[in-house]
Amino acid sequence: MTSEELNPGEILKLSGGYWETCTLHAGVKLEIFTIIGNDHLRSKEVAEKLNGDKRGVEMLLNALSAMDFLKKKDDIYSNTPLSSAFLSKDSSRYIGHIVMHHHNLIDSWSRLDVAVQSGRSVRHSASHSDGEQRENFLMGMLNLAMNLAPVLVPKVDLSGRRHLLDLGGGPGTYAIHFCMHNPRLKATVYDLPTTRPFAEKTISKFDLQDRVDFKNVNYLEEKIEGIYDVAWLSHILHGEGPEDCRKIIGKAVSAMEPGGMILIHDFILNNNMDGPLFPALFSLNMLLGTQVGQSYSEKQIRGMLSDAGVSEIRRIFFESPNDSGIITGIV
Repeated sequence: MTSEELNPGEILKLSGGYWETCTLHAGVKLEIFTIIGNDHLRSKEVAEKLNGDKRGVEMLLNALSAMDFLKKKDDIYSNTPLSSAFLSKDSSRYIGHIVMHHHNLIDSWSRLDVAVQSGRSVRHSASHSDGEQRENFLMGMLNLAMNLAPVLVPKVDLSGRRHLLDLGGGPGTYAIHFCMHNPRLKATVYDLPTTRPFAEKTISKFDLQDRVDFKNVNYLEEKIEGIYDVAWLSHILHGEGPEDCRKIIGKAVSAMEPGGMILIHDFILNNNMDGPLFPALFSLNMLLGTQVGQSYSEKQIRGMLSDAGVSEIRRIFFESPNDSGIITGIV
């Protein structure tokens, strides 16, 4: 490419991309898509339902229309199929909680330079604190898992397995789907006490109280009780440093029957640590929010499993919107 062909357009588009991000976040936070629902509303009507300023609301509606999240005809706005499916609270596929979790992270991302220079977290917890932020995090994980689990679960053969340990399982979404896919399987979700109300609500929603239970535990500090023949560790390693990851895997392995299966589900980097893009960016997210967390490569995870005595280690590939993957082995 010659110097005449060089164009800063892509750089500028990326640099200002947060304008669109903030517009989407405002639409979700103000429940624009839920308010419109299946209706066709004028900007004045939306403003009245929001108790908001008509000028400001109309500007937001126009921007959301320009982003193809709304359809506009004359002064009448309606949802698109995409926004109806994923951004209206009336949809079972709603992902607004994870959108709001991303919104809670914006301040720390604006200080990425500080975190890089200091090597230290700059974020007050946006996932483990009480209240709205904790709810957005947990329900966001539920939103994502509800969309991914139906694709992921059939890829994992648990036939003949009887008791699944879901370590750090949050609302228990994967445990629920594994049990629904394997009628003879039961599961135990281990997570923090603040997670219990969300997990019990989710388990009850699927009427699986007799097959999925919840135990309050800090899995880094406390013992894992019981014996299991399959362990599911989904998106928990990236929050810890290598030493604690080995500790977690060791605890899971120690709770397994001989021949038990362990499954690591996470955002997995290539062995050169420079891709795929989402796991690489997520590693920066862990720099911002944890003291030692990071994304790990397939080689690193394989090594942790091997050091814990796990054999027959292999990768399970599946289609994922964020490049998550599964590495499994036998104890």
